[in-house]
Amino acid sequence: MKRGRVYRRCGCKGAHGKQLGAWCVRLLEDAGHGMWTYAVDLAPEDGRRRTRRRGGFASHAAAAREMARVLDGELRGVYEDRRTTVAAFLREWLTIREPNLAPNTYAGYQACVERDLIPAFGHRRLPDLRPRHIDDWITAQLAAGRGRVTVYRAVSTLRNALNAAVRSWRLRYNPAKHSVPPRPRAEERVCWTPEQASAFLRHNADHYADQLTDLFEVMLGTGMRRGEVLGLHWEDVHLMDRALFVRYTLAAVNNSGLTLGEPKTPASRAWVSLSPGVMAALHHQAGIQMAAHPEGRLEGLVFSHTDGTPLRPQWVLDQLRKRTTEIDLPRIGLHALRHTAASIMIAMDVPLAIVSKTLRHATLATTINLYGHLFKQSADQAVLALADALDKADADCENAAVDGATVTRLAA
Repeated sequence: MKRGRVYRRCGCKGAHGKQLGAWCVRLLEDAGHGMWTYAVDLAPEDGRRRTRRRGGFASHAAAAREMARVLDGELRGVYEDRRTTVAAFLREWLTIREPNLAPNTYAGYQACVERDLIPAFGHRRLPDLRPRHIDDWITAQLAAGRGRVTVYRAVSTLRNALNAAVRSWRLRYNPAKHSVPPRPRAEERVCWTPEQASAFLRHNADHYADQLTDLFEVMLGTGMRRGEVLGLHWEDVHLMDRALFVRYTLAAVNNSGLTLGEPKTPASRAWVSLSPGVMAALHHQAGIQMAAHPEGRLEGLVFSHTDGTPLRPQWVLDQLRKRTTEIDLPRIGLHALRHTAASIMIAMDVPLAIVSKTLRHATLATTINLYGHLFKQSADQAVLALADALDKADADCENAAVDGATVTRLAA
């Protein structure tokens, strides 16, 4: 049985102010009057009949094609709404994703959507977006000198959004699935040697002895992330137990507003042991705050301005670079202090599993991917140990053969 119908209707109104729709007499007299519409009965849901009507088509063929797509989508479980533009869908996707994203992650997605994706593809209907549109945009952006990392992030964001459209049965396939360019290789991380890190801490202690001196001691002595140290509260510091608990992280969204949120991963929310140097830094910081507020008690942020407001990450970075330049050390960022702590642990032959646990990585694979290049010495030890074991086994076999021959001769 044929399902659906295609007809013309218009917006003319009758004497009572209501639209005449398909009953306007001008539709019979003027072939160019009105627009084409389709109406199709879909499979009932919860026992209720559903009729979908869509109008505004310039020709009978266009309306019929769209009706056929609707029926085919019903059969496949997919409905591609041609009224939805890429711009509308991307903004809807951002709204849905926002509650589950860290503020900085959401800001990055939003920047990609508003700065790159909507200007490039926003005017297209969602079902009309094709791989060639995305590939052409990538080619044009790279030819114009855009950075490969920027282009990769934009197209990767588009792929993630369109994956959501496929999962919700709004698209049959993801046109960006095979368009994402290879992920650019990360630049080699610059870390300090133990001697350089020690020189930096000594310079701070000799010439500043301020709260940033203590902050840098904590970062290098624990491998904590920048936001975790800046979001550390006194209630989570347990000096008697030589430990602290990472409960918060401070982030600067778009280098402007500061937000206090949960750590990067569930594994990051954990206990961190404290070395004697870190303990001394925290005791010193506690003394500074108690001297400033003799009638109060230790509460709020461990590292903050005198009024208790958080330190801005950019200001801390500026101070790091200023003090680094004073003693002519390699220029690094705040996160590189974490990498420095990791590289020192590895250089001291700390087992990889312990390094991963100390850094609070979600998996051991994360530690290997980040710091695998630093394990050359361990790899050398492994193959040398293997060679020694094989040589020893070979020598044992040879000795056994000699002993067997001797016994045979004696028996003869």
